[in-house]
Amino acid sequence: VQLVESGGGLVQPGGSLRLSCAASGSIFSINAMGWYRQAPGKVRELVATVTNGRRTNYADSVKGRFTISRDNAKNTVYLQMNSLKPEDTAVYYCKVVASRGMGLNFYDYWGQGTQVTVSS
Repeated sequence: VQLVESGGGLVQPGGSLRLSCAASGSIFSINAMGWYRQAPGKVRELVATVTNGRRTNYADSVKGRFTISRDNAKNTVYLQMNSLKPEDTAVYYCKVVASRGMGLNFYDYWGQGTQVTVSS
């Protein structure tokens, strides 16, 4: 299973970015999908997750500003980020929980990360 992220970049405070993460390869089923981030010198933290039933969960720091969504037909998860703040600066990673076959276990798969920098 391979994950390809896109959409990161440099944006001014108050601006918006949309991240995408497409999963490909030998995928039978995807359960949860999510976004995490890691700022320099800090541990990786959860940003948002969405289940197969489209139930969402957000970190308190991004509630009301970020929206996670998924397109099951494309095996893709999105993160719409609005009202960005300098403290949102980090490398953003997507993660999917997927199974490669019927009856097989689900495992976590991670993307390579995409840099988001919020600065004037």
